Amino acid sequence: MNDLTPNAGKKLTIETLQGSYARLPVKTHTITADDDIIAVAKKYAAPYLQAGDQLFMSERIVAISQGRAYPIKDIHPSWLAKLLVRFVHKSPYGIGLGSPWTMELALCEAGAPRMLLAAAASALTKPFGMRGIFYKVVGNNINAIDGPCSYTLPPYNEYAKLGPAKPDKVAREISATIGCPVVIIDANDLGVVVLGKSDASISSALCGEIFKDNPLGQSTEQTPLCIVRKTS
Repeated sequence: MNDLTPNAGKKLTIETLQGSYARLPVKTHTITADDDIIAVAKKYAAPYLQAGDQLFMSERIVAISQGRAYPIKDIHPSWLAKLLVRFVHKSPYGIGLGSPWTMELALCEAGAPRMLLAAAASALTKPFGMRGIFYKVVGNNINAIDGPCSYTLPPYNEYAKLGPAKPDKVAREISATIGCPVVIIDANDLGVVVLGKSDASISSALCGEIFKDNPLGQSTEQTPLCIVRKTS
């Protein structure tokens, strides 16, 4: 376990309402669409697993392995994508739907009617302080779409990506192979979203507590996997 050390600026353990947990980042090679995500988990994480461990995985590498990441040069935003992106709040923590390329992916994934319905619902409810209505209405894990950022590991600093397809199914398949619970997670400095888990009884709220400081590293750290181990 000496090989598994926290990323710079992150703590190895975190205290939650359910006790103390160690977060052990696992380094991998640069994942591509040619990789089998089950084989990745088996190769890099399985040798370190102990009884009671859980494996958390970045949704990004799952989506990439499914061929759901695309060079922005190959994405041709429609007029509707260019229009809708003008109304998106720009966050310093990620592109989200704040680019024409990611908006075009969202339109292709969810369909224009549902996107427009979600936009209308958001506009109507925002004056009342209601947040997140757009993503609740649109569904389809649209909140996991992300675009090119300077800090993203190349070549994905010039890619836009969808969220992973059927993340619960993927988590169950990985879990069956490596023998521990698996959680597919979208964590950043804005918050934590659990997209898939191998067992419905896994607490999404606890997952959020464990990952609230985003201990994964997907730039030069190359640690998109994390073994979570209860220590007390």
